[in-house]
Amino acid sequence: MSAGKVLAGLSVTHFPLQDQTYDLIVPVPLHFDRLRWRGFNQSLIVARTIGQARHIETDPFVLTRTRATVPQTQLSESERRENVRGAFMVVTPQRLTGKTVLLVDDVYTSGATAEECAKTLRRGGAEAVDVFTVARAVSH
Repeated sequence: MSAGKVLAGLSVTHFPLQDQTYDLIVPVPLHFDRLRWRGFNQSLIVARTIGQARHIETDPFVLTRTRATVPQTQLSESERRENVRGAFMVVTPQRLTGKTVLLVDDVYTSGATAEECAKTLRRGGAEAVDVFTVARAVSH
């Protein structure tokens, strides 16, 4: 079993938002070039696993990354926010109208990506957006 599937399984087992009700799960999208290079979207693997376990639809196409961004790992917090500003777009706003959305990302470092995606989903019609991440990066 791949590490992604193991992490996805652990995410379901230890899912902290058991009492919440979601209409839709949306993974943080990768840019097409990064997806092609990597071959998979780790956030999508986790999102689908949670969706299957909780019987919630997962839609990997409602939100798209409109431009390639540089990897966030070597950027300061302010550079991370600037890097992802305007990098996402809602493709099908009718799928979001009035819905409570669970946004799934793999790692939360500064929160820049999750915040930009959540803002975009809210502007696109989502009533509320919660964020679930597999890991939280901490600085030493």
